[in-house]
Amino acid sequence: MLSPSTSKKVLVMLSGGQDSTTCLGVARKNHDDVEAIAFDYGQRHSIELNSAKILCEKYKIPLKIVKLNFFPEVVQSVLLESSSDLSTQHKDRPTVASAFVPNRNILFLTIAHAYAQTIKAGVIYGGMCQMDNAGFPDCRNSFVQSLQASLNLGADTAINIITPLMWLTKAETFKLAESCNCLDDVIDISHTCYEGNHSLKHTWGYGCGNCASCKVRAEGYEEFLRLMEYVNE
Repeated sequence: MLSPSTSKKVLVMLSGGQDSTTCLGVARKNHDDVEAIAFDYGQRHSIELNSAKILCEKYKIPLKIVKLNFFPEVVQSVLLESSSDLSTQHKDRPTVASAFVPNRNILFLTIAHAYAQTIKAGVIYGGMCQMDNAGFPDCRNSFVQSLQASLNLGADTAINIITPLMWLTKAETFKLAESCNCLDDVIDISHTCYEGNHSLKHTWGYGCGNCASCKVRAEGYEEFLRLMEYVNE
């Protein structure tokens, strides 16, 4: 049985966005042997994969990119359609934002769990966050814990899935990045803009500034700055 006690290696699910970049910083702070995995699943903001590559090259971290070309054929999401309106609700799920990609985290975690066995990693880091106001059901702690149990049961392993951001606000995520010395990476390298705009830079990082992802990030950064001012008073 592969377990955290028998492996010091950890695997980070690295999209290249703010959350996963912060997770990479947490992993690097707490572990010496870190690898990363990213997924090319036909996302409209695939520019984030370039951010993941830059981060791994910077820190000399092995990066495995898995192509999932079939995914747009079996699920519906505006993130898989280059011309769709991001401001609408999901076509099949009216209670969640249109950016929700059904079963995405199930697929990603399943593949990451399999790859962790291949590279003998006892821990997987994921950037899922239940506090995210998008309300994606596959970012809930109950989902992650349930899937971890099922994956370990099905593979006879004891691999831990760690989600450092699960209960954090965006402002607290910025603060965590600062404490892990990766805030510059978040601002200068990471990408979360749904429109794939990596040419316009703001104080909080790159993005169009208008999509839901950019607005959440900008508001979180402003709250982070206010928090830091309060702490330093």
